[in-house]
Amino acid sequence: MEIIKNNKIIVRKEDASKKVFKGVSLDSLAVGEKSMVAKMNYVKGNFASTHQHPHEQCGYVISGEYRLNMEMPEENIEVLLHAGDSYAIPGNTPHSFEVMESGEVVDVFTPPRKDYL
Repeated sequence: MEIIKNNKIIVRKEDASKKVFKGVSLDSLAVGEKSMVAKMNYVKGNFASTHQHPHEQCGYVISGEYRLNMEMPEENIEVLLHAGDSYAIPGNTPHSFEVMESGEVVDVFTPPRKDYL
């Protein structure tokens, strides 16, 4: 089976698009029509102040420790996330993220975030 590189059907580790966005190193991995996968490479002390975006965001913690805050209509949620934990943030939901211990998180955004490409 041929790997299509230009259309990014398969993205090898060495071909991932690397970027620094608001002080955080990230690798844009597979980018489809309706979703994208990004690996966030966090360093202790990184944070994202309260913000929101139209993208639904689902994440899986590979390593590290993170404090996630979400302002949901019914209640505010604050939780510590560790390796193996996952989360789903609905689009347009105010949220913030603080890195307590360095590590990696895989995030899926739908639709794709053009500012990460």
